[in-house]
Amino acid sequence: MYDQLKLDNQLCFRLYTAARLVMQAYYPYFEPLGITYPQYLVLLVLWEKDGRLVNDIAHLLHLETNTVTPLLQRMEKQGLVTRKRGKEDTRQRIVSLTPQGKALEERAKEIPNCLLQKLSDKMDDINCLMASMPALDQVIEGLARQTK
Repeated sequence: MYDQLKLDNQLCFRLYTAARLVMQAYYPYFEPLGITYPQYLVLLVLWEKDGRLVNDIAHLLHLETNTVTPLLQRMEKQGLVTRKRGKEDTRQRIVSLTPQGKALEERAKEIPNCLLQKLSDKMDDINCLMASMPALDQVIEGLARQTK
């Protein structure tokens, strides 16, 4: 067997598994809010700055618009966001939070701390993980440029 093909030598496996388990760990916090992890990400973007273009949301989340659009449609049916045509360019869609979507921010504000606490209970040094964020950002940016 080739060493480079051993599961223990795969960075991609660790990233995939960590992402999957983090999403799983978030689930108990999202369920009472009636949202999914991808919806939470959209809400984070809109809580930071409301009234964004669909293309901007997709860009910030490193997703394609054809992935984000159905997600936004479901969120609109749930009463969390509205989608309106742009005034200057009617092909554009502007996504805004509804009062219900805005109210979720208050209910969700402790979710990041809850997850950090859950992680720190299992890790010797949570600061090591937090310090890896710039390296992960470089991985994301580098791979995102390759797919364009």
